[in-house]
Amino acid sequence: MTKTALVTGASRGIGEAIAIELEVRGILVLRPKREDLDLCDMESVQKFVAEHSSDSVDILVNNAGENVVQPLAEVDFQTWSTIQNINLNAPFLLMQHFGVGMCQKRNGRILNIASLFSFLSKAGRASYTSSKSGLLGLTRTAAIEWAPYNVMVNCLSPGFVNTELTRKNNTDEKIKEISSLIPAGRMAEPSEIAKTAAFLVSEENSYLTGQNIVVDGGISIL
Repeated sequence: MTKTALVTGASRGIGEAIAIELEVRGILVLRPKREDLDLCDMESVQKFVAEHSSDSVDILVNNAGENVVQPLAEVDFQTWSTIQNINLNAPFLLMQHFGVGMCQKRNGRILNIASLFSFLSKAGRASYTSSKSGLLGLTRTAAIEWAPYNVMVNCLSPGFVNTELTRKNNTDEKIKEISSLIPAGRMAEPSEIAKTAAFLVSEENSYLTGQNIVVDGGISIL
C-alpha cells in the first residue's frame, strides 16, 4: 500500500530534495502551499489539521524553518513569535494531530529538521536557537511516548548545505571560506541530506528514535 508523506517547506532547498527522494521511493508526497498551510498563522495550521484526518499521513517531515539574526536586546516580540510559530509551534500542532493517527495505526515516522543551533549557539541567534532547541526537546518527548506504537520520531540537523538560498546569500569566496572550515572540505548537497532523511522515515528504520542525527561534514565536533 502506498504511503503518504507530508513535507513542509518542500518548494525549495532541503525540503524539495526530501520530497523528491521520497517520491523516487514510491511515496505519495503532500507539499502544501502557503495559502493552504501558513505556518506563521496558528489558525491556518489548526484549519489544515481539521481538514485532514489524523490517519491520513504515514510520514511527517517538519522541514520548514525561519531564521533571523538579531541581538537579544533588540528582538521584538512579533519577530520572536513568528520564529517560534514556524519552527516549533506549527510542528507541535502537526505532530500532535498526525501522531495520534500514527499511534492508532501502530505505525508512523516523524522527522523534524532541526539545526546545529539545536545544540550550539552564537550571538544573534536567540529566537532561532531557542526554537530549534525546543524542537529537539519535543522530538525526544514524542519519541518516548510513541515508541510503543511503532512511531519513530527523530531530528535531523544539517550543517552548511549548498542550496540556492546559500548561494544567493553568500559570495563564492564566502562559500569557499566556510567550506575550508568543514573537515569534509565542502558543504553538503541537499540530496545527501535527503537520503539520510529518507532512511529515518522508512520502514528500514524500525528502532532508531529520539535521536538528533547530525549531518555536517564534521564541523560540530571541532
